[in-house]
This record gives sequence, C-alpha cells and structure tokens, in this order.
Amino acid sequence: MQQRRTTAGRTVRPASRVHARLAAAIGELILNGTYPPGSLLPNEAEWGRRFNASRTAVREAIKTLNGKGLLVSRPKIGSRVEPRERWNVLDRDVLAWHRAAMDEATFLRSLQEVRRILEPGVAVLAAARRSASQLQALESALAAMRSAPSPSEMVKADVEFHLRLLAAANNELLAPFAIIIEQALAAMFDYTTRHTAHPEVVLPLHTHVVKAIAAQSQERARQAMTALLDDTDAILAGQRGARPRA
Repeated sequence: MQQRRTTAGRTVRPASRVHARLAAAIGELILNGTYPPGSLLPNEAEWGRRFNASRTAVREAIKTLNGKGLLVSRPKIGSRVEPRERWNVLDRDVLAWHRAAMDEATFLRSLQEVRRILEPGVAVLAAARRSASQLQALESALAAMRSAPSPSEMVKADVEFHLRLLAAANNELLAPFAIIIEQALAAMFDYTTRHTAHPEVVLPLHTHVVKAIAAQSQERARQAMTALLDDTDAILAGQRGARPRA
C-alpha cells in the first residue's frame, strides 16, 4: 500500500485507502456504546493521531457516518452522535457494525423478533401476489437447499430462499429488508446449522411454505412460516437436538 510523509515526518496512508476502515472503526465505537447518543466525538486531529490517518481521511469517514444517520456535524461544534431512532440500521455497514457490537445471543434474539414480525406477513403477500417465475425461483432455491453438498452451501441456498420469498411479496417498501436477509440471516442460519444435529429437518418446513404459496393459500403460508420460525426458536433455546462436538 502506498504511503506518504507529512511535514512532521509521520507516515500516513492515503485517505482513499483509509476512510472506509476509519468509518467502520468509529461506527463500531458508536454502536457498542463507547460514544452513546448525544456525545461529542473527538476532533479530526485526535482521530488522525489515534488511527494514523490524514485529516482528509477523517473528514471522509465522518461524512460517511453522517450519511448513515449516526452523526450530525456542525461548524465550530464538531460531530455529535445522533439518537438511535435516526440511525439507518438497514444500511449494510451499520448492520454489520451493529452485529459486531452485540454479543451473539442478543443479536440472534433481536433478529428473530424482527423475523416474527416480518416473515409471516411476507409469506401471506407472496401467496397472494407471486408470479409463476417467482414461484419457480423459490422452488429452485429449495432444490438448492436439498442438494447442497455442505453446510455452508445449504446456508447460502437458505438465504437465497428467503430473498426469493421477499421478492415474491411484490412490495417495493419491503425491498430494503433484503439487506437483513443477506447479512443477518446468513449469520442466523450458520448458527442454527452448527447447533443442531439434524439441520435437514428444515427442508420439509421450507417445503410447506413453498406448497402453500404455490396453492396461493395465504393462511397456510402464514402457518408454514410460523412453524419454520418455531423451529428456529427451538434451536436458539437449545430445545432441538444439538450437533455433537467434533
């Protein structure tokens, strides 16, 4: 990586290479509560010393965090952490920082609460609105789950299944939740696959969801998705057989 020298002789990495890393580091400090809402962040010079970064890189990082709703910056005052309700938690980076800042159990529990609110309704909409091609895409994702040669490939296919389900709901305002499915559900499915002796049990549960949507039965789709969520709850609670340790 190219570096340049400041007039003080200190080595500083180019801003274009650093500001994303710097934004992530500051973002995690905000998400983990080191800098809670309302607190004033250190100034540019302090961040530069702490991360060996140029002021240009610091400014770009702060601008990035402003754009994600985490900060508000004002001349002669500095950058202050915004209230949590203003954070764009559906932003890919913010979601990743949020996950990194939380312990695994808390993260998975919070994610499962979101799924309980969201996914049964998504299944109902998919049953009512799906097109033939969307149903085919859902069936293809299920087939990929069945034929997955490894747990990691099954997780990948499972994520794709839920993405295709969201698309089949045909509601544009639900589209941002694809970020949660891509990032957060991948972590969820990886955990549940590793913590159950029989991950293949989810296959008939997913099959029930597809059959209900194929039949355009909204209530059956809701029930099938709820059963799938119940199974995940059982794994998270340790009530479904754990996978033996290697």
